[in-house]
Amino acid sequence: MDPSLIDRATFTDLREAVGAEFVVELVDTFLEEAPGMLAQLRAALADSDADAYRRAAHSLKSNANAFGAHDLAGMAREIELGGIDADSADNLAALDALDTACAAAAAALKVMSRG
Repeated sequence: MDPSLIDRATFTDLREAVGAEFVVELVDTFLEEAPGMLAQLRAALADSDADAYRRAAHSLKSNANAFGAHDLAGMAREIELGGIDADSADNLAALDALDTACAAAAAALKVMSRG
């Protein structure tokens, strides 16, 4: 787990705003929903559904920013703004990198929320 994946100031502000117990609930919800968002991105790419692709990337970006996972949010933002590329290999590579970043951020959030 790499704690630098999460901006401590953003995470601390969230914890102070909503309370430590609720942060655990929010993180748990993110941990449950993030794989679905990633699956939605892959399904939208397979279906060439640009709107669904952007919406799923936007949702992941927004959630990541709320927790201070700014690198993950930045990757999701690039996917959101870039849309579906004519070369789907580029999109698949971006989604693979996003999967990896999401797993790393999720592990960091799990530790931080309980620490």
